[in-house]
Amino acid sequence: MMPNLEEKLVSDWINDLFKRQQAHLPTLRKEPVSTRKAHLKRLKQWVLSHRPMIQRAVYADFKKPAAEVDGTEIFPVLDEIAHALANLDRWTKPKKVDAPITMLGTRSLIVAEPKGVCLIIAPWNYPFNLCVGPLVSALAAGNSVIIKPSEATANTSALIKKMCDDLFEDRVVAVCEGGLEVSQHLLKLPFDHIFFTGSPAIGKVVMKAAAENLTSVTLELGGKSPTLVTPSANLKDAARRIAVTKFINNGQTCIAPDYVLVHESIKDKLIDRLKEEVKALFQEGEKPLEQSPHYARIVNEKHFARLSNMLEELVEKGAQLHLGGRVDAADQFIHPVIVSDIPAGAQIMEEEIFGPLLPILTYKNLNDAIRLINSKPKPLALYIFGSDSREREQVLQETSAGTVCINDCAIQFLHHNIPFGGVNNSGIGKSHGYFGFLAFSNEKPVLRQRSGITSVSPLYPPYTGGVKRIMDWLLKFI
Repeated sequence: MMPNLEEKLVSDWINDLFKRQQAHLPTLRKEPVSTRKAHLKRLKQWVLSHRPMIQRAVYADFKKPAAEVDGTEIFPVLDEIAHALANLDRWTKPKKVDAPITMLGTRSLIVAEPKGVCLIIAPWNYPFNLCVGPLVSALAAGNSVIIKPSEATANTSALIKKMCDDLFEDRVVAVCEGGLEVSQHLLKLPFDHIFFTGSPAIGKVVMKAAAENLTSVTLELGGKSPTLVTPSANLKDAARRIAVTKFINNGQTCIAPDYVLVHESIKDKLIDRLKEEVKALFQEGEKPLEQSPHYARIVNEKHFARLSNMLEELVEKGAQLHLGGRVDAADQFIHPVIVSDIPAGAQIMEEEIFGPLLPILTYKNLNDAIRLINSKPKPLALYIFGSDSREREQVLQETSAGTVCINDCAIQFLHHNIPFGGVNNSGIGKSHGYFGFLAFSNEKPVLRQRSGITSVSPLYPPYTGGVKRIMDWLLKFI
Protein backbone atom coordinates (compact mmCIF):
# COMPACT_ATOMS: atom_id res chain seq x y z
CA MET A 1 0.00 0.00 0.00
CA MET A 2 1.35 3.42 -0.94
CA PRO A 3 1.71 5.86 1.97
CA ASN A 4 -0.64 8.82 1.84
CA LEU A 5 0.70 12.27 1.04
CA GLU A 6 0.76 13.42 4.67
CA GLU A 7 2.77 10.36 5.78
CA LYS A 8 5.22 10.90 2.92
CA LEU A 9 5.69 14.55 3.81
CA VAL A 10 6.36 13.62 7.45
CA SER A 11 8.84 10.88 6.51
CA ASP A 12 10.63 13.19 4.07
CA TRP A 13 10.87 15.90 6.75
CA ILE A 14 12.28 13.41 9.28
CA ASN A 15 14.80 12.09 6.74
CA ASP A 16 15.97 15.62 5.91
CA LEU A 17 16.25 16.50 9.59
CA PHE A 18 18.32 13.39 10.29
CA LYS A 19 20.64 14.18 7.35
CA ARG A 20 21.13 17.77 8.59
CA GLN A 21 22.12 16.50 12.00
CA GLN A 22 24.50 13.97 10.47
CA ALA A 23 26.08 16.68 8.28
CA HIS A 24 26.59 18.86 11.35
CA LEU A 25 28.44 16.16 13.29
CA PRO A 26 31.98 17.10 12.16
CA THR A 27 31.40 20.64 13.45
CA LEU A 28 29.80 19.37 16.65
CA ARG A 29 32.78 17.16 17.44
CA LYS A 30 35.15 20.11 17.26
CA GLU A 31 33.14 22.37 19.54
CA PRO A 32 34.70 23.13 22.93
CA VAL A 33 33.18 22.02 26.23
CA SER A 34 32.18 25.65 26.78
CA THR A 35 29.61 25.29 23.97
CA ARG A 36 28.01 22.33 25.72
CA LYS A 37 27.89 24.34 28.94
CA ALA A 38 26.27 27.23 27.09
CA HIS A 39 23.53 24.89 25.82
CA LEU A 40 22.89 23.65 29.36
CA LYS A 41 22.85 27.14 30.86
CA ARG A 42 20.31 28.34 28.30
CA LEU A 43 18.19 25.27 28.98
CA LYS A 44 18.31 25.94 32.72
CA GLN A 45 17.28 29.55 32.25
CA TRP A 46 14.40 28.61 29.96
CA VAL A 47 13.05 26.11 32.50
CA LEU A 48 13.28 28.63 35.33
CA SER A 49 11.63 31.42 33.37
CA HIS A 50 8.86 29.16 32.04
CA ARG A 51 8.04 27.34 35.27
CA PRO A 52 4.35 28.39 35.31
CA MET A 53 3.99 27.31 31.68
CA ILE A 54 5.43 23.88 32.47
CA GLN A 55 3.08 23.54 35.43
CA ARG A 56 0.06 24.42 33.28
CA ALA A 57 1.03 22.02 30.49
CA VAL A 58 1.47 19.04 32.80
CA TYR A 59 -1.75 19.91 34.67
CA ALA A 60 -3.62 20.03 31.37
CA ASP A 61 -2.42 16.51 30.58
CA PHE A 62 -3.42 14.80 33.84
CA LYS A 63 -4.16 17.36 36.54
CA LYS A 64 -0.86 17.01 38.30
CA PRO A 65 -0.67 19.57 41.15
CA ALA A 66 1.73 22.47 40.59
CA ALA A 67 3.88 21.62 43.60
CA GLU A 68 4.12 18.04 42.36
CA VAL A 69 5.23 19.31 38.95
CA ASP A 70 7.93 21.33 40.70
CA GLY A 71 9.13 18.35 42.71
CA THR A 72 8.89 15.55 40.17
CA GLU A 73 9.31 17.27 36.80
CA ILE A 74 11.25 20.53 37.17
CA PHE A 75 13.56 19.95 40.13
CA PRO A 76 15.11 16.71 38.79
CA VAL A 77 15.90 18.41 35.47
CA LEU A 78 17.47 21.48 37.08
CA ASP A 79 19.43 19.26 39.46
CA GLU A 80 20.71 17.22 36.51
CA ILE A 81 21.81 20.39 34.72
CA ALA A 82 23.54 21.79 37.81
CA HIS A 83 25.40 18.52 38.36
CA ALA A 84 26.52 18.36 34.72
CA LEU A 85 27.73 21.98 34.72
CA ALA A 86 29.71 21.41 37.92
CA ASN A 87 31.41 18.25 36.63
CA LEU A 88 31.60 18.51 32.85
CA ASP A 89 35.24 19.63 32.72
CA ARG A 90 36.26 16.58 34.75
CA TRP A 91 34.04 14.17 32.80
CA THR A 92 35.41 15.29 29.43
CA LYS A 93 39.08 15.37 30.45
CA PRO A 94 40.99 12.44 28.89
CA LYS A 95 41.81 9.88 31.58
CA LYS A 96 45.35 8.53 31.77
CA VAL A 97 45.67 4.77 32.05
CA ASP A 98 48.58 2.92 33.63
CA ALA A 99 50.40 0.50 31.32
CA PRO A 100 50.72 -3.17 32.30
CA ILE A 101 54.21 -4.69 32.21
CA THR A 102 53.51 -6.18 28.77
CA MET A 103 52.86 -2.66 27.42
CA LEU A 104 55.87 -0.90 28.91
CA GLY A 105 56.79 2.20 26.93
CA THR A 106 53.25 2.96 25.79
CA ARG A 107 51.06 5.87 26.85
CA SER A 108 47.28 5.44 26.98
CA LEU A 109 44.21 7.60 27.43
CA ILE A 110 40.47 7.05 27.50
CA VAL A 111 38.66 9.82 25.64
CA ALA A 112 34.91 10.31 25.95
CA GLU A 113 33.71 11.29 22.50
CA PRO A 114 30.12 12.05 21.41
CA LYS A 115 28.30 9.07 19.95
CA GLY A 116 26.71 11.29 17.29
CA VAL A 117 23.04 11.66 16.32
CA CYS A 118 20.89 10.37 19.17
CA LEU A 119 17.19 9.59 19.51
CA ILE A 120 15.30 10.10 22.77
CA ILE A 121 11.88 8.45 22.95
CA ALA A 122 10.16 9.79 26.06
CA PRO A 123 7.18 8.43 28.03
CA TRP A 124 4.00 10.15 29.18
CA ASN A 125 4.03 9.50 32.92
CA TYR A 126 6.65 12.16 33.75
CA PRO A 127 6.57 13.83 30.36
CA PHE A 128 8.93 16.72 31.09
CA ASN A 129 11.40 15.09 33.48
CA LEU A 130 11.89 11.86 31.53
CA CYS A 131 12.34 13.74 28.26
CA VAL A 132 14.56 16.65 29.28
CA GLY A 133 16.65 14.67 31.76
CA PRO A 134 18.16 12.44 29.04
CA LEU A 135 18.52 15.52 26.82
CA VAL A 136 20.80 17.05 29.48
CA SER A 137 23.04 13.97 29.37
CA ALA A 138 23.08 13.92 25.56
CA LEU A 139 24.04 17.60 25.33
CA ALA A 140 26.67 17.22 28.06
CA ALA A 141 28.24 14.45 25.99
CA GLY A 142 28.28 16.67 22.88
CA ASN A 143 25.64 14.99 20.71
CA SER A 144 22.87 16.17 18.45
CA VAL A 145 19.43 14.93 19.43
CA ILE A 146 16.03 14.16 17.95
CA ILE A 147 13.32 13.92 20.60
CA LYS A 148 10.08 11.96 20.22
CA PRO A 149 7.83 12.99 23.14
CA SER A 150 4.68 11.06 23.95
CA GLU A 151 1.52 11.88 22.04
CA ALA A 152 -0.46 10.85 25.16
CA THR A 153 0.61 14.08 26.86
CA ALA A 154 0.11 16.44 23.96
CA ASN A 155 0.28 19.67 25.99
CA THR A 156 3.66 18.87 27.50
CA SER A 157 4.94 17.59 24.17
CA ALA A 158 4.00 20.90 22.52
CA LEU A 159 5.76 22.78 25.31
CA ILE A 160 8.93 20.69 24.85
CA LYS A 161 8.85 21.47 21.13
CA LYS A 162 8.51 25.18 21.84
CA MET A 163 11.41 24.99 24.30
CA CYS A 164 13.72 23.28 21.83
CA ASP A 165 12.67 25.58 18.98
CA ASP A 166 13.44 28.58 21.21
CA LEU A 167 16.84 27.29 22.31
CA PHE A 168 18.44 25.23 19.54
CA GLU A 169 18.99 24.99 15.82
CA ASP A 170 17.26 21.86 14.58
CA ARG A 171 20.61 20.45 13.46
CA VAL A 172 21.49 20.28 17.19
CA VAL A 173 18.15 19.48 18.88
CA ALA A 174 14.79 18.90 17.22
CA VAL A 175 11.43 17.56 18.33
CA CYS A 176 9.26 15.21 16.26
CA GLU A 177 5.68 15.19 17.52
CA GLY A 178 3.19 12.60 16.40
CA GLY A 179 1.98 9.09 17.00
CA LEU A 180 3.06 5.56 16.24
CA GLU A 181 3.91 6.24 12.59
CA VAL A 182 6.48 8.87 13.59
CA SER A 183 8.13 6.50 16.06
CA GLN A 184 8.21 3.73 13.48
CA HIS A 185 9.88 5.93 10.90
CA LEU A 186 12.43 7.26 13.37
CA LEU A 187 13.37 3.73 14.44
CA LYS A 188 14.29 2.85 10.86
CA LEU A 189 17.06 5.46 10.81
CA PRO A 190 20.69 4.62 11.69
CA PHE A 191 21.00 6.62 14.90
CA ASP A 192 24.22 6.41 16.88
CA HIS A 193 22.32 5.87 20.13
CA ILE A 194 18.69 5.44 21.22
CA PHE A 195 17.48 6.31 24.71
CA PHE A 196 14.03 4.85 25.35
CA THR A 197 11.87 5.02 28.47
CA GLY A 198 8.71 2.93 28.51
CA SER A 199 7.35 -0.57 28.90
CA PRO A 200 9.31 -3.81 28.45
CA ALA A 201 7.02 -4.76 25.54
CA ILE A 202 7.84 -1.61 23.56
CA GLY A 203 11.45 -1.81 24.71
CA LYS A 204 11.75 -5.09 22.81
CA VAL A 205 10.42 -3.37 19.66
CA VAL A 206 12.97 -0.56 20.06
CA MET A 207 15.84 -2.97 20.63
CA LYS A 208 14.88 -5.07 17.62
CA ALA A 209 14.78 -1.97 15.40
CA ALA A 210 18.11 -0.75 16.80
CA ALA A 211 19.70 -4.11 16.01
CA GLU A 212 19.04 -3.56 12.30
CA ASN A 213 21.53 -0.68 12.39
CA LEU A 214 23.69 -2.01 15.26
CA THR A 215 22.66 1.06 17.24
CA SER A 216 23.47 1.11 20.94
CA VAL A 217 20.53 1.54 23.31
CA THR A 218 19.67 2.66 26.79
CA LEU A 219 16.34 1.14 27.79
CA GLU A 220 14.67 2.34 30.97
CA LEU A 221 11.73 -0.01 31.38
CA GLY A 222 9.68 -1.04 34.40
CA GLY A 223 8.25 -4.18 35.90
CA LYS A 224 6.69 -5.25 39.15
CA SER A 225 8.84 -3.54 41.77
CA PRO A 226 8.36 -5.38 45.08
CA THR A 227 8.34 -3.77 48.51
CA LEU A 228 9.36 -6.01 51.38
CA VAL A 229 8.23 -4.99 54.88
CA THR A 230 9.86 -7.10 57.58
CA PRO A 231 8.95 -7.40 61.28
CA SER A 232 11.84 -5.10 62.20
CA ALA A 233 10.49 -2.22 60.08
CA ASN A 234 9.39 1.13 61.45
CA LEU A 235 5.78 0.84 60.30
CA LYS A 236 4.99 4.54 60.51
CA ASP A 237 7.93 5.44 58.26
CA ALA A 238 7.31 2.49 55.95
CA ALA A 239 3.62 3.30 55.49
CA ARG A 240 4.22 6.99 54.77
CA ARG A 241 7.03 6.37 52.31
CA ILE A 242 5.20 3.58 50.51
CA ALA A 243 1.98 5.62 50.30
CA VAL A 244 3.57 8.78 48.95
CA THR A 245 5.58 6.91 46.30
CA LYS A 246 2.72 4.63 45.28
CA PHE A 247 -0.03 7.23 44.98
CA ILE A 248 1.84 10.35 43.84
CA ASN A 249 1.13 10.96 40.13
CA ASN A 250 -1.88 8.65 40.62
CA GLY A 251 0.44 5.65 40.74
CA GLN A 252 1.80 6.23 37.24
CA THR A 253 5.45 5.85 38.24
CA CYS A 254 7.81 3.18 36.89
CA ILE A 255 9.61 2.83 40.23
CA ALA A 256 6.50 2.97 42.42
CA PRO A 257 6.00 0.02 44.80
CA ASP A 258 4.04 -2.37 42.61
CA TYR A 259 3.09 -4.76 45.41
CA VAL A 260 3.88 -5.10 49.11
CA LEU A 261 5.17 -8.29 50.71
CA VAL A 262 4.64 -7.92 54.44
CA HIS A 263 5.25 -10.41 57.23
CA GLU A 264 1.91 -11.91 58.26
CA SER A 265 2.37 -10.79 61.88
CA ILE A 266 2.24 -7.08 60.96
CA LYS A 267 -0.10 -7.08 57.95
CA ASP A 268 -3.08 -5.48 59.72
CA LYS A 269 -0.96 -2.83 61.41
CA LEU A 270 0.66 -1.87 58.12
CA ILE A 271 -2.69 -1.61 56.32
CA ASP A 272 -4.10 0.62 59.07
CA ARG A 273 -1.02 2.86 58.82
CA LEU A 274 -1.29 3.02 55.02
CA LYS A 275 -4.92 4.12 55.22
CA GLU A 276 -4.00 6.88 57.67
CA GLU A 277 -1.15 8.08 55.47
CA VAL A 278 -3.22 8.20 52.29
CA LYS A 279 -5.70 10.48 54.03
CA ALA A 280 -2.96 12.67 55.53
CA LEU A 281 -1.05 12.99 52.25
CA PHE A 282 -3.76 13.48 49.66
CA GLN A 283 -7.06 14.44 51.29
CA GLU A 284 -7.88 18.04 52.19
CA GLY A 285 -9.74 18.17 55.48
CA GLU A 286 -12.92 16.13 55.40
CA LYS A 287 -13.62 16.77 51.73
CA PRO A 288 -13.82 13.70 49.47
CA LEU A 289 -10.50 12.91 47.82
CA GLU A 290 -12.13 13.65 44.45
CA GLN A 291 -12.08 17.33 45.47
CA SER A 292 -8.48 17.33 46.61
CA PRO A 293 -6.01 19.61 44.79
CA HIS A 294 -3.18 17.26 45.83
CA TYR A 295 -4.06 14.22 43.73
CA ALA A 296 -3.41 13.72 40.01
CA ARG A 297 -5.52 11.79 37.48
CA ILE A 298 -5.07 8.87 35.09
CA VAL A 299 -3.59 10.10 31.82
CA ASN A 300 -6.30 8.94 29.40
CA GLU A 301 -9.38 6.76 28.84
CA LYS A 302 -7.34 3.76 27.66
CA HIS A 303 -5.31 3.51 30.86
CA PHE A 304 -8.35 4.34 33.01
CA ALA A 305 -10.25 1.44 31.44
CA ARG A 306 -7.33 -0.97 31.97
CA LEU A 307 -7.07 -0.08 35.66
CA SER A 308 -10.84 -0.09 36.19
CA ASN A 309 -11.05 -3.58 34.70
CA MET A 310 -8.22 -4.71 36.96
CA LEU A 311 -10.11 -3.39 39.99
CA GLU A 312 -13.42 -4.93 38.90
CA GLU A 313 -11.77 -8.34 38.52
CA LEU A 314 -10.44 -8.15 42.09
CA VAL A 315 -13.86 -7.30 43.51
CA GLU A 316 -15.61 -10.00 41.47
CA LYS A 317 -13.14 -12.67 42.57
CA GLY A 318 -13.44 -11.85 46.26
CA ALA A 319 -10.33 -9.83 47.06
CA GLN A 320 -10.58 -7.76 50.24
CA LEU A 321 -10.70 -3.99 49.67
CA HIS A 322 -9.28 -2.08 52.63
CA LEU A 323 -9.39 1.33 50.97
CA GLY A 324 -10.82 2.85 47.81
CA GLY A 325 -12.94 1.47 45.04
CA ARG A 326 -14.46 4.78 43.89
CA VAL A 327 -13.86 5.65 40.26
CA ASP A 328 -15.12 8.40 37.96
CA ALA A 329 -14.65 7.81 34.24
CA ALA A 330 -15.58 11.38 33.32
CA ASP A 331 -12.75 12.73 35.45
CA GLN A 332 -10.45 9.71 34.97
CA PHE A 333 -10.31 9.50 38.76
CA ILE A 334 -9.41 6.36 40.69
CA HIS A 335 -9.28 6.57 44.47
CA PRO A 336 -6.15 5.03 46.07
CA VAL A 337 -6.83 1.33 46.51
CA ILE A 338 -5.35 -0.98 49.12
CA VAL A 339 -6.32 -4.61 48.54
CA SER A 340 -5.38 -8.02 49.97
CA ASP A 341 -6.36 -11.67 49.55
CA ILE A 342 -5.45 -11.47 45.88
CA PRO A 343 -7.05 -14.33 43.91
CA ALA A 344 -4.80 -16.70 41.97
CA GLY A 345 -4.15 -15.60 38.41
CA ALA A 346 -5.45 -12.07 38.93
CA GLN A 347 -4.26 -9.59 36.32
CA ILE A 348 -2.93 -7.29 39.05
CA MET A 349 -0.10 -9.74 39.79
CA GLU A 350 0.64 -10.61 36.17
CA GLU A 351 1.60 -7.18 34.79
CA GLU A 352 2.94 -3.85 35.97
CA ILE A 353 0.04 -1.98 37.58
CA PHE A 354 1.06 1.59 36.76
CA GLY A 355 -1.83 3.06 38.70
CA PRO A 356 -3.13 3.67 42.24
CA LEU A 357 -3.84 0.02 43.13
CA LEU A 358 -1.67 -1.45 45.89
CA PRO A 359 -1.91 -5.21 46.47
CA ILE A 360 -0.80 -6.48 49.90
CA LEU A 361 0.64 -9.99 50.07
CA THR A 362 1.92 -11.77 53.19
CA TYR A 363 4.80 -14.14 53.87
CA LYS A 364 5.67 -16.43 56.77
CA ASN A 365 9.43 -16.62 56.32
CA LEU A 366 11.92 -14.66 54.27
CA ASN A 367 12.72 -17.54 51.92
CA ASP A 368 9.08 -17.57 50.78
CA ALA A 369 9.20 -13.84 50.04
CA ILE A 370 12.44 -14.21 48.10
CA ARG A 371 10.99 -17.08 46.04
CA LEU A 372 7.98 -14.96 45.09
CA ILE A 373 10.19 -12.02 44.07
CA ASN A 374 12.40 -14.31 41.98
CA SER A 375 9.39 -15.92 40.30
CA LYS A 376 8.84 -12.69 38.36
CA PRO A 377 11.10 -10.89 35.85
CA LYS A 378 13.81 -8.74 37.40
CA PRO A 379 12.25 -5.43 38.50
CA LEU A 380 13.48 -1.87 38.05
CA ALA A 381 13.41 -1.32 41.82
CA LEU A 382 13.36 -3.38 45.00
CA TYR A 383 12.44 -1.82 48.34
CA ILE A 384 13.29 -3.29 51.74
CA PHE A 385 11.94 -1.93 55.02
CA GLY A 386 13.59 -3.27 58.14
CA SER A 387 16.48 -2.84 60.57
CA ASP A 388 17.71 -6.45 60.59
CA SER A 389 20.99 -6.35 58.66
CA ARG A 390 21.08 -10.13 58.18
CA GLU A 391 17.68 -10.13 56.52
CA ARG A 392 18.68 -7.21 54.30
CA GLU A 393 21.89 -8.93 53.20
CA GLN A 394 20.02 -12.15 52.41
CA VAL A 395 17.55 -10.29 50.19
CA LEU A 396 20.33 -8.33 48.47
CA GLN A 397 22.35 -11.48 47.81
CA GLU A 398 19.50 -13.73 46.67
CA THR A 399 17.53 -11.33 44.42
CA SER A 400 18.33 -9.13 41.44
CA ALA A 401 16.93 -5.69 40.60
CA GLY A 402 17.96 -2.62 38.66
CA THR A 403 18.07 -0.51 41.83
CA VAL A 404 17.58 -1.15 45.54
CA CYS A 405 16.46 1.29 48.21
CA ILE A 406 16.38 0.42 51.91
CA ASN A 407 13.88 2.08 54.25
CA ASP A 408 12.56 4.44 51.57
CA CYS A 409 11.12 4.41 48.04
CA ALA A 410 12.09 6.10 44.75
CA ILE A 411 14.68 8.50 46.18
CA GLN A 412 17.42 6.57 44.35
CA PHE A 413 16.18 8.27 41.17
CA LEU A 414 17.23 11.66 42.57
CA HIS A 415 20.75 10.60 43.60
CA HIS A 416 22.89 11.67 40.63
CA ASN A 417 26.09 10.06 41.98
CA ILE A 418 24.70 6.54 41.58
CA PRO A 419 23.57 4.94 38.32
CA PHE A 420 19.87 4.51 37.59
CA GLY A 421 18.54 1.78 35.34
CA GLY A 422 17.15 -1.71 35.08
CA VAL A 423 18.44 -5.20 34.47
CA ASN A 424 17.18 -7.56 31.76
CA ASN A 425 13.38 -7.17 31.60
CA SER A 426 13.51 -3.85 33.47
CA GLY A 427 16.13 -2.23 31.27
CA ILE A 428 19.57 -2.06 29.72
CA GLY A 429 22.17 0.58 30.52
CA LYS A 430 22.33 3.29 33.17
CA SER A 431 21.56 6.99 33.32
CA HIS A 432 21.81 10.15 35.46
CA GLY A 433 24.89 12.20 36.24
CA TYR A 434 28.19 10.77 35.04
CA PHE A 435 26.45 7.51 34.09
CA GLY A 436 24.08 9.40 31.78
CA PHE A 437 27.06 11.20 30.25
CA LEU A 438 28.71 7.81 29.60
CA ALA A 439 25.51 6.42 28.06
CA PHE A 440 25.73 9.04 25.30
CA SER A 441 29.53 8.81 24.95
CA ASN A 442 31.93 6.43 23.28
CA GLU A 443 34.77 5.72 25.69
CA LYS A 444 37.52 5.67 23.08
CA PRO A 445 40.90 4.25 24.11
CA VAL A 446 43.91 5.98 22.56
CA LEU A 447 47.27 4.19 22.83
CA ARG A 448 50.58 5.78 21.75
CA GLN A 449 53.55 3.51 21.12
CA ARG A 450 57.20 4.57 21.34
CA SER A 451 59.56 4.45 18.36
CA GLY A 452 62.19 1.71 18.00
CA ILE A 453 62.23 -1.47 20.06
CA THR A 454 59.06 -2.05 22.04
CA SER A 455 57.85 -4.59 24.58
CA VAL A 456 56.10 -6.60 21.86
CA SER A 457 58.59 -6.36 18.97
CA PRO A 458 60.76 -9.31 20.25
CA LEU A 459 57.72 -11.52 19.60
CA TYR A 460 57.43 -10.68 15.88
CA PRO A 461 57.94 -13.43 13.26
CA PRO A 462 60.01 -15.28 12.21
CA TYR A 463 59.44 -17.54 15.22
CA THR A 464 63.01 -18.46 16.03
CA GLY A 465 64.14 -20.42 19.03
CA GLY A 466 64.73 -17.14 20.84
CA VAL A 467 61.17 -16.01 20.23
CA LYS A 468 59.86 -19.35 21.51
CA ARG A 469 61.98 -19.10 24.69
CA ILE A 470 60.69 -15.59 25.34
CA MET A 471 57.12 -16.82 24.85
CA ASP A 472 57.70 -19.77 27.20
CA TRP A 473 59.02 -17.41 29.86
CA LEU A 474 56.20 -14.95 29.30
CA LEU A 475 53.48 -17.59 29.64
CA LYS A 476 55.01 -18.81 32.91
CA PHE A 477 55.35 -15.26 34.19
CA ILE A 478 51.73 -14.40 33.44
